[in-house]
Amino acid sequence: MTKMRPMAEGGQNSMKHWAQLKQEIKEAAYSMGIDDIGFASADPFLSLKNVLLDRRAKGYESGFEEPDINKRVYPELSLERPASLISIAVAYPSKLENPPKSEPGMRRGILARSAWGQDYHTILREAMARLEEFIMQRVEGARIESMVDTGALVDRAVAERAGIGFKAKNCMVISPKWGSWIYLGELITNIPFEPDAPVTEDCGECTKCIDSCPTGALVGPGELNAKRCISFLTQTKGFIEDEFMRKIGNRLYGCDTCQIVCPKNKGKSWNHRPELQPDPETVKPLLLPILELSNREFKERFGSSAAAWRGKKPIQRNAVIALGNFKDRASMPKLIDIMRNDPRPVLRGTAAWALSRIGGEEAYQAIIRAISAEKDEEVLERLHAAQGKLREEEAKLEAED
Repeated sequence: MTKMRPMAEGGQNSMKHWAQLKQEIKEAAYSMGIDDIGFASADPFLSLKNVLLDRRAKGYESGFEEPDINKRVYPELSLERPASLISIAVAYPSKLENPPKSEPGMRRGILARSAWGQDYHTILREAMARLEEFIMQRVEGARIESMVDTGALVDRAVAERAGIGFKAKNCMVISPKWGSWIYLGELITNIPFEPDAPVTEDCGECTKCIDSCPTGALVGPGELNAKRCISFLTQTKGFIEDEFMRKIGNRLYGCDTCQIVCPKNKGKSWNHRPELQPDPETVKPLLLPILELSNREFKERFGSSAAAWRGKKPIQRNAVIALGNFKDRASMPKLIDIMRNDPRPVLRGTAAWALSRIGGEEAYQAIIRAISAEKDEEVLERLHAAQGKLREEEAKLEAED
C-alpha cells in the first residue's frame, strides 16, 4: 500500500506519488465493484452551461435535475478548491435469460434494464464508499465528495471528460468496451490526479436512435426533450396524454429503445455482477397482480429495484396503460373496478382510457355508469373522452357494415 502522504507536499516527487496512487486505484477498481474508472480535471463545464440554459429555455428539462445550473457546471460549488474528478462506471445486463411469456389473460409488463437487479444507486454508492476509503487510507487530508444521479454534477459530462466513453446522439455515454449499458457516478477530490484522455470514437452518420425513439423525444443529435421521453413519462405521477399512453406500450418503468437499436451495443450484455442480475418475474411481471399490491407488498416485490423510488402509483398506472394497449378483455373486470372504486383519480381516469382502447359494449356501459357517479372534474373529462372514442369506433363499424 502507498505510504500515507500529506496533501500539503508538492513538487516533482508529489506528482510521481499521485501517478502511483492513480495506478493503484485503477488496479484495485474492479475489486471495489467498479468496471471502469477515469480521471479528469475539475475545471468548470463552461460549454455545458449554455447547453443547460438552452434546454431550460426550450422547456426540455424533466424537473428531476439539480435546479441550480451553476452547481451542475462548477465543481467548486460542491467541494471547495477541487483538483480533479473521478468517474466510475458499473456495467449491467441487457439480455433476460428465459423471459416469461406474455399471453392473453396473462399479460406482462417490462422494466427498463436500468431497474434490473439491485438499485444502482446503492451499488454505485457502495463502490464509491470503498474507493473513498481506499484513498483516505493513503492520503492524509484528502477531501472527497461523491455523487450519483441525484448529485449536482452531470454524470455523463464527467464520464465523457474522464475518458469513460463518448456522448452519443441518444445522449447516453457509450464506452468502447461496455457500450451504453453502464451506471455512472463520480467523486470530486482535492487530489491533483493527471487527467485521462477522452474517447475519440463517435456515432458517425448513424441516426438509428433518433429514428427509433417512440415519441420523437430525441429532437436532434445529443438533444433530448425529456418531457416527451417515455423513460421520464413512466416516472411521473399524474395523468399522461393519449398520444404518449399509446407509445408506452407495456413499459412499467423506463425505456430502452434508443439503446437497443444502437449498433455500438450489439452483442453487449454483462452478467459478471450477481447483484445486478434480473429476476425474470420481477422485471417482466404479470400486470393484473400489480394492481392488487398494497404498499407493503409493493416494497417487498420491487423495493430493491431502482423502479421503486417513485412508489407504486406510477407503476400501477402504467400497468393499467399496458392492459389497455394489449386490448386484453380478460382485464376488463379489474379495470372497471378501478374506474369505479379506486380512490386515486389518476387511476380511475387512466382505467377509463384503457377500457376505451379495449372497446365493446361492456366497456361503453361501464363508462356511462362511471360518469354518473364521478365527482372529480379531471376524471370526468377523461371519462367523456373515453365515451367519445367508443362512440367514434361504433360509428366507424356501422359505416363499414
